[in-house]
Amino acid sequence: MKIAVVAANGLAGQSIVAEAVARGHQVTAVVRSENKSQAQDVLQKDLFDLTKEDLAGFDVVVTAFGAFAPEVLPQHTTSLEHLAGLLENTATRLLVVGGAGSLYLDDSLTSQLSDAADFPAEFQPLAKAMANGLARLRQFDKVKWTYISPAADFVADGEKTGNYILAGEVFTVNEAGESAISYADYAIAMLDEIEKGKHLQERISVLGK
Repeated sequence: MKIAVVAANGLAGQSIVAEAVARGHQVTAVVRSENKSQAQDVLQKDLFDLTKEDLAGFDVVVTAFGAFAPEVLPQHTTSLEHLAGLLENTATRLLVVGGAGSLYLDDSLTSQLSDAADFPAEFQPLAKAMANGLARLRQFDKVKWTYISPAADFVADGEKTGNYILAGEVFTVNEAGESAISYADYAIAMLDEIEKGKHLQERISVLGK
């Protein structure tokens, strides 16, 4: 498959590129600066400057975009608006590296993980910004999107086990009562979803076994 990974220089982006290349896919890194990933091709361009022509011909576009400073948190919404707008009414799928804070606490799908009393206050603004982005993405009914939330503990240098648990919109823990996943195992889950394409216009979640 032809896969574009936006923000491929980030740790999550690099992990996804590495897994995709290892599986034999043709990967283009979309980066603002010199490419640091294993991608075979490079498109050096800011996400917000991308055009329909730039993304034409790809089977899948993955966005691993992240914004963390308070003044840029709204870009979690505007970046998805821009990419979804470019991919409307096309066959190209959009897969999003999401956040865990917007996962729901139970099947009523009312309260989110970020609403819990023990959710770290320092992560509240980021969680809310990412939740807003997901809410906006849900409004694009002519885009083949999939939003993949990682576990609560998203471990950059964690072990690659090759195993994960696929869950849905509700916050889930493993048999040990833990919610954690390495970037490497998240990348495996991402590529499995890219190759199988079973969850169009859905948010799913993944965690380590």
